[in-house]
Amino acid sequence: MNSNVENLPPQVLRLVYKEVSALAADPPEGIKIYPSEEDITELHTAIEGPEGTPFAGGVFRMRLVLGKDFPAAPPKGYFLTKIFHPNVGHKGEICVNVLKRDWRAELGLRHVLLTIKCLMIHPNPESALNEEAGRLLLEDYTEYASRARLLTEIHAMGGHGGASGVPQDPADGPQPKKHAGDPTKRAMGPGVAPSAALGNGANGSSTTSSSSSSNSNVVGKKKTDKKRALRRL
Repeated sequence: MNSNVENLPPQVLRLVYKEVSALAADPPEGIKIYPSEEDITELHTAIEGPEGTPFAGGVFRMRLVLGKDFPAAPPKGYFLTKIFHPNVGHKGEICVNVLKRDWRAELGLRHVLLTIKCLMIHPNPESALNEEAGRLLLEDYTEYASRARLLTEIHAMGGHGGASGVPQDPADGPQPKKHAGDPTKRAMGPGVAPSAALGNGANGSSTTSSSSSSNSNVVGKKKTDKKRALRRL
């Protein structure tokens, strides 16, 4: 989707930047904000699945896109993580009244995010985009919860698009180097090959064999010298 930065008036961009900065500094509970430095009109978030729902324990990536008519028109919301929910379409589009007829310019992005999280707790089968999920919610909640839980475990609990797919928070700090915690790696000098340091593989085996042979020769020589000394006595 194309950026709308150039289509929004400067005063609207200033208001959006101010609100996004406030959200990033003080996000709603259970929601992380990942502002884009390149495009302020697209806001990426990660929502923790509410407790007591089939989504508990999962982390769901979502994005809000501000159109050229924002704030007169509501933003559009999309789940990037697959979710089995009556009000989320197969392409991730979200159907909720606050993003449609109930939208008012003064509501703001924080209200939108909280409303979407509440939708995960209280789905609305009457405005279902996923008809199968809406039907199961009304007719067989156990089956609905089972399906929703299955997709949560597959996609939102460390799988693709789930927790591991969440953008890294810069506040989390730099990640350790691949072998920073391995004492054998720290012990190696810059010119020492891994196989020589670890004693594994073909080079390691040959070094070990050579060392064993040398030790055997030393022991044999000591025994011969001892026998010669006894003969002199």
